[in-house]
Amino acid sequence: MTRPIRSRPAPRAALAALVAIALLAGCSTAAPHSTTTGSAAVSLTDATPVADPRAVEGPSTAVLADDTIEPVVTDAAQSLPATVTSHDPAGDTPVTVTSTRRVIGLDLAGSIAATIAGLGFADRLVGRDVSTTFPGAESLPLVTTDGHAVNSESIIGLRPDLVITDGTIGPLDVVLQLRDAGIPVVFVSTEPTLRGAQELAHQVAAALGADAAGDTLAADLASRTRSVVDRIAAIAPTTQDARVRIAFLYLRGGSGVYYLFGEGSGADELIRDLGGVDVAKEIGWAGMRPMTDEALIAADPDLILLMTGGLASVGGIDGLLAAKPAVGLTAAGKHRRFVDMADGDILSFGPRLPEVLEALAVAVYAPEDAPAHG
Repeated sequence: MTRPIRSRPAPRAALAALVAIALLAGCSTAAPHSTTTGSAAVSLTDATPVADPRAVEGPSTAVLADDTIEPVVTDAAQSLPATVTSHDPAGDTPVTVTSTRRVIGLDLAGSIAATIAGLGFADRLVGRDVSTTFPGAESLPLVTTDGHAVNSESIIGLRPDLVITDGTIGPLDVVLQLRDAGIPVVFVSTEPTLRGAQELAHQVAAALGADAAGDTLAADLASRTRSVVDRIAAIAPTTQDARVRIAFLYLRGGSGVYYLFGEGSGADELIRDLGGVDVAKEIGWAGMRPMTDEALIAADPDLILLMTGGLASVGGIDGLLAAKPAVGLTAAGKHRRFVDMADGDILSFGPRLPEVLEALAVAVYAPEDAPAHG
């Protein structure tokens, strides 16, 4: 029996937009995960929040205190063969998985491979995309080239029993060619939210024939995320006027890509959970669209979130302000209030979502406790 669809798939337009951005920015690669040692990265419990987070001057970097992905179970029970619903871009289709000894997870944020590891199957991974850089995965063969372009020959050469993807990297026809080579390819479909991260756990677990592990990971993720959100709420301003006004910019300077992320992009969820004001939502900005000077000036954020690799690709803060003078006209630009985080972390709606939120919250509300920018 084919396992049923568990939730509404993410809008295909959003997936198409992500693919277009990734391929357009193909000459760039994701920055490694930021890591620190000793007391450089602190938890919210140990951080000292500033009195007025809107008045902070200067940039900060958000760094995970620990990149390690701890599996929620060991020796997860499996039931194979498993027939699951693959959410193909052309329509749902059943796919039967008979073996999971050799697995590859592919997506823009590295969330699928991280979820595979969170379910206790890290030792089954035989290849990785450029965004999969958690400890233990760095030595895996890279199967993407020019940023997020899938190399089918590399994948076929690794003889995987299963490829799990979400359509956010491609080209799509190259991914589908893997099926012609006899490799089961399962498309998962979720949204960039906590609920989506839980659904990803369920769908990936189903493809691995380990539904119970998926239930465990989804429950654990929800519990840990809610705990972090509660701790953020305890230090974030409570009145609308005092809340930090935040925008998320996606940058790829080599390709001339300057996007403002709006509602439904995942950035809106981060901003909400951080207790900030999503300025893109205020101006009616939806999805992932090229930034316009008028939109950014109208939004007038106090703080701009960025990917570390994206910021580097435009020549750092000075390069960004030179390339886009409108950024300098915002409160964030005037105060150089930018918070960057590693490309493979900041929009990773997977097992490390709670840690991502905590690191961002420290950078936003307790910048003196965050690692030095750059």
